[in-house]
Amino acid sequence: MPDDDVRYAENGDVRIAYEAFGDLSAGEPLLLVMGLDFQMVWWPDELVDRLVRAGFAVVRFDNRDTGLSTHFDPVRRPNPWKALLGRVPPTYTARDMLDDALAVVDAVGWSSAHVMGGSMGAGLAQALAMEEPQRVRSLISVAGLPVDSGPLRTLRYIRPGVFRTLGGIRPGPSDDEQVEALVAIYRAIASPGYPFPEAWAREAARTSHRRSPRDPSTTQRQLAAGRAHDYPRLEGITAPTVVIAGRDDPLIRWQGGRDTAARIPGARFVLHPGMGHAVPPELFDDVVDEVRRVSSTDRR
Repeated sequence: MPDDDVRYAENGDVRIAYEAFGDLSAGEPLLLVMGLDFQMVWWPDELVDRLVRAGFAVVRFDNRDTGLSTHFDPVRRPNPWKALLGRVPPTYTARDMLDDALAVVDAVGWSSAHVMGGSMGAGLAQALAMEEPQRVRSLISVAGLPVDSGPLRTLRYIRPGVFRTLGGIRPGPSDDEQVEALVAIYRAIASPGYPFPEAWAREAARTSHRRSPRDPSTTQRQLAAGRAHDYPRLEGITAPTVVIAGRDDPLIRWQGGRDTAARIPGARFVLHPGMGHAVPPELFDDVVDEVRRVSSTDRR
């Protein structure tokens, strides 16, 4: 989608870039929340198109510090591990990021929406359902873990091996090298049981880099934001919920999804063999079916 179609929502001094698809007044409202340090263009257009054909009006947005949304000052020598353990002063908090999402919902004229989040976005979606239940019609948590886990429990859900791969990705200064690094990052977390979507990943990486070159310190700030927030308990979620996980996720152990679903009253857990930390194209129809199923149980 060309940047001419990007709109902006305001949350105080922060501008949040978003894109809308489908009929915003007639479609079932669905908000997509992206994960750690990824732009909204990493929500595949094909998945969005299938959701629209299934009757949803879909909105995706750049979290603060990514893409065309407001960025914050880079950090020299960022340390994501310290941020994950809560040992880095936050630049902003997860509550600020939840308010960003609500600003987008308000900007498109919705009083509430079905909310689907991936990875960090799954945690934000869970938090939104806990803290703003009147704004969340149903919850779809993908490739996540319980957002109210403390630092030590969070570490138990993380597979450390992938970080050796990610740590070895050191992009050069050219645009092409930066794009190749983004492709390599996505490849490291992709689904080992399915063909790697090379052409799409490369195009998404080019679009992402063109919109805004990656700032490695965004990872630290977003992780620190999560640790700077006091979450309610998952057991308080009342929205109909489906939790989707990949058995072969190289980043988050699938038990993170299982434990999330076990603690949310009435939640359904769906585990896909071969799926990694992102939904492969071969499973788009399955995911759309799950979104349609959980949204149809909206109790409003």
